[in-house]
Amino acid sequence: MVSSIQQITKPGTRSIANLYQQVRARTLEIVAPLEIEDYVIQTAEFMSPPRWHIGHTSWFFETVLQKYQPGYKIYSEEFLFYFNSYYEGFGQRIERPKRGTRSRPTVAETKSYRAHIDEQMAQFIEKVSDRDDAGEILAIVRLGLEHEMQHQELLVYDIKHLLCDQFDAAISAAPLSIEAVSGMAEVEGGLFELGYGSARRDAGEPPAGMRALPFAWDNEKPQHKVFLEDFLIDRAPVSNGDYLEFMNAGGYQDFRWWHSAGWEKVNQDGWQAPLYWEQRAGEWMIRDFAGLHRVADKLNEPVYHVSFLEASAYAKWAGKRLPTEAEWEKAASFSAALNAKREFPWGDTPPDRSLGNLFENGLWSVAPIGSFPEGKSAYLCQQMIGDVWEWTTSDYTPYPGFKSEFDEYNDKWFVGQKVLRGGSFATPRAHIRTTYRNFFHPEERWMVSGFRCAQDK
Repeated sequence: MVSSIQQITKPGTRSIANLYQQVRARTLEIVAPLEIEDYVIQTAEFMSPPRWHIGHTSWFFETVLQKYQPGYKIYSEEFLFYFNSYYEGFGQRIERPKRGTRSRPTVAETKSYRAHIDEQMAQFIEKVSDRDDAGEILAIVRLGLEHEMQHQELLVYDIKHLLCDQFDAAISAAPLSIEAVSGMAEVEGGLFELGYGSARRDAGEPPAGMRALPFAWDNEKPQHKVFLEDFLIDRAPVSNGDYLEFMNAGGYQDFRWWHSAGWEKVNQDGWQAPLYWEQRAGEWMIRDFAGLHRVADKLNEPVYHVSFLEASAYAKWAGKRLPTEAEWEKAASFSAALNAKREFPWGDTPPDRSLGNLFENGLWSVAPIGSFPEGKSAYLCQQMIGDVWEWTTSDYTPYPGFKSEFDEYNDKWFVGQKVLRGGSFATPRAHIRTTYRNFFHPEERWMVSGFRCAQDK
């Protein structure tokens, strides 16, 4: 299951145990407000019922127990089938579009399963430090927790799709100090080290909290040199106001701006606006977790729920293009003054409420552009971490020298998808960094996806 995953030594056991408790508790906090009926509904093929998420993330840890805990007895053959996802190596599985076609296992049974796995894992982690393979096991557990944080974000997406027409109560949030942001940053070209370099975070005593141990996915490695030409990149994400101009200019009616696949989607699916936009009495509205809002009242917020195809069409209409992932990463992480990369746009300190809009901020929505001036990059680009995942023009392919660290996780998707960077308001703080490579198909827009534009200099 593991090849070159970074080995976690025995002193990391306590940190992993604490992280396990925190991550597992958060998943249940996300689903706590749901009614029992909400757990089992699947409103589209691309989403999964909340019941499946809380079961699948437990299934993952049961596979660890199966492999490493002598004498472990599986909880249920039926659960192994229903809560598997796309792992062919772990046996048969239910097809994704059919996850909402079954009423069993019940929600109560699924929660009991989850509690059972948590009890077994707590005992397992407590004793693992005495084993010769402790580092390998703890690395797998850490990977499982990162996997669960991915599902926490997916839960936010799926709950929105499930209940979007029910939201009517405003979510309270502290007022934000907004700084005016405009124009494009000039970024010098040359050689750039793309990807995760583990040496930056592996020395010394790890920080406390959920970032107690360094981690990066195998698809972020190895760090390698790429050459960039000089380029320009937007200092802010494209806003609702910007995108509305594109729409009002007939952007969805003019084939000139679209890739052929995009124009096909416009005509076949009747696209006229981003997902969750709708017209009322001739006025565009946006539906989010706080209800239905006039777009006119949200012009200065990043546009989101747009596909790569829509982002590309806008960029071409605006006389620009989308950045490559290398351009995005350099603008987000590099400091010319230090001649070095940093883990985040603002430096190497972990995110907090003042630096970016991530899950712990509790907004459950994007923040106005200019809300996090302390989080700007060395090139004065803002909101590159949090708010919206940003499309790049790069295909999701392995880096030169890539080595898979977990079978069937990242490597099986290296075809037909585009890379997004930066995280969103639904991404846990412990889960993001500038080298993180998310990926989706060009036509997908159910996730929290936005973009910023670039230009050749």
